[in-house]
Parts: sequence; C-alpha cells; structure tokens
Amino acid sequence: MLGTSGLATEAAMFISPDVHSLLKAESEERQIALEYLADAWNSAEADGVEADSLAHAALFAALATLVSQYGEEVAAKLMDEVPQRIRHGEYSIDRSIQ
Repeated sequence: MLGTSGLATEAAMFISPDVHSLLKAESEERQIALEYLADAWNSAEADGVEADSLAHAALFAALATLVSQYGEEVAAKLMDEVPQRIRHGEYSIDRSIQ
C-alpha cells in the first residue's frame, strides 16, 4: 500500500488516465462490496451468529470464489502473501496509521 508517501504520486505519473480511472472504479467497487459485507455481518451478529463462525464462513466463501475465478494455483499464490500482510498490520482495524 502506498499510503500518502511520494511513491503514490510518482506511481500515478506512470499510469495512463484510462488505467487510473479503472483503478479508482475498482477501489470504489471494493468499498461498496465491503459495505455490503459489513451490513450482512452486522445482521448475522444481531441474529446471534458468532463472529468466529462468520469469519470462517467468509474466508471459505472468498477462497472458493478465488479458486473458481482464477484456479487453485493462483489462489494459493495469493494466499502465500497473506501471513506477511497480517504481520505488517494490513488487516488490523485498530492500528494507528503513521
């Protein structure tokens, strides 16, 4: 993640306007998708489903979708990156961003 460093500005200089628009649209779509998932998650918790059960079901559904879309090898390579990303705090909601 580039954050607010100068790298984001430098990287943007090498991206064509069409690609930049596509990346922005993809980011907006992911944000909308996350909002839908958050609503469903909150509804399930309100109905008494435990967060741990929701997390396991969400991971299963996400991985099954990635395998279906891209194949087992690509999904496995993507998952190889997850432990390091966790250690770097990318999935920590309560971390402070510097």
